[in-house]
Amino acid sequence: MIVPTYIAKIDGFTAGTIGLTIYTSAFIAETVRAGIEAVSTGQMEGARSVGLSYGQAMRQIVFPQAIKMVIPPLGNQFINLVKNSSVLAFVAGFDLMYQGKIIASTTFNTFDTYLAVGVLYLIITMPMSYYMRHLEKKLA
Repeated sequence: MIVPTYIAKIDGFTAGTIGLTIYTSAFIAETVRAGIEAVSTGQMEGARSVGLSYGQAMRQIVFPQAIKMVIPPLGNQFINLVKNSSVLAFVAGFDLMYQGKIIASTTFNTFDTYLAVGVLYLIITMPMSYYMRHLEKKLA
């Protein structure tokens, strides 16, 4: 008996984006879980003793406290996501590093090209870093 197999053909960019999304979402989920567990269990018990349901207690008591603790590591994860996007160069070629490789191979000026790529990554990540620092101070 022949079993038909259906293989979805997707391009490299889509495959790389899906892979990067799954990879990063696992870290983000673990970060949020750790933030929720870092909130004292007494907070939930106190909220439940005042008559809040579990959902209300999570929304009004636990999540606001967890978000304050989770902001710094989430900011790091988003910055890492930008830097990890260079992995897409191996799969799709829509990345700064891949484009830098093409430019370096045509101009034979590798140092300047990779220096420019590094500066572009710095230009992308530094504002994110400053914004995350500002957000941490605001929520502290």
